[in-house]
Amino acid sequence: MKSLLAAFLMLLTGAGPAAAALASCTASATPVNFGAYDPLALGDTPSTGSVTVSCNLVLGISLLVAYNIKLSAGSGSFAARTLRSGGNAIQYNLYTNAGYGTVWGDGGAGTGQVSDGYLLGLANATRNYPVFGRIPARQMVGAGAYADSIVVTISY
Repeated sequence: MKSLLAAFLMLLTGAGPAAAALASCTASATPVNFGAYDPLALGDTPSTGSVTVSCNLVLGISLLVAYNIKLSAGSGSFAARTLRSGGNAIQYNLYTNAGYGTVWGDGGAGTGQVSDGYLLGLANATRNYPVFGRIPARQMVGAGAYADSIVVTISY
């Protein structure tokens, strides 16, 4: 059995000084932890994590805040992200939906990104976005703790 973890590193970027002066947004993430992987199992190994975006109004009464959430390719490519343990690697990917139809990336090269927005009032607004991970079945890899780092970028 192998222990697998795809960790998220957070990077928050703003749209510019004018937008940043009106609203403030922060992001956090919970990792996609695949747990023990059985290379002999017939089915794929799924797991979920999440990205949380919290925004608050800095100046004014209300403001429409729109943002995009992008994920980096990590140590592989968007076509096949890789969890690594020393010289060993196992392919996996992250998706925007539970049907695994769209790879969550930067919006280019056949990937999608999550876009959202809402009207900020006097209270803070927080939204959670699930991250759906999947390791394809029948990958023969050595035992070890496998990990990858994904950079999450929030543009608003």
